[in-house]
Amino acid sequence: MIELRVNGKSVVVAAEPDTPLLWAIREHLELTGTKYGCGAGHCGACIVHVDGRAVKSCQLSLSRAAGSNVTTIEGLSPDASHPLQKAWIAEQVPQCGYCQSGQIMKAAELLEKNPHPSRDQIVRHMDSVICRCGTYTRIVSAIQRAAGEV
Repeated sequence: MIELRVNGKSVVVAAEPDTPLLWAIREHLELTGTKYGCGAGHCGACIVHVDGRAVKSCQLSLSRAAGSNVTTIEGLSPDASHPLQKAWIAEQVPQCGYCQSGQIMKAAELLEKNPHPSRDQIVRHMDSVICRCGTYTRIVSAIQRAAGEV
């Protein structure tokens, strides 16, 4: 039994300590917005915030996350009113949509640290999240739009 806070709520997960946080989130807590992409920490589809830091949840064991505050895409805003979520829609970012929760969570980390990043800062910060559809230009535009609202 491992305790942590997920999206502001205390939860206890009955899983092996070496279970990836991703599987605890998806399978045990049934929060399926966080996606499994590669399982090797390369693509970023599984990014969540752990104590305010963007983390690839497929690479973090449940035991290492114990006691942490975890925010998933579902916890970013309950009604999709976060500036990034609104900008994603306005800029028509998604195609297949698979990487989008990871992209948004990574972008949220950036805007929390730097509310008005330059284009180059956005590109550098986002380079660890792969979009198989190649919507990078729209992703940058959405982050720039959201930065104006944060």
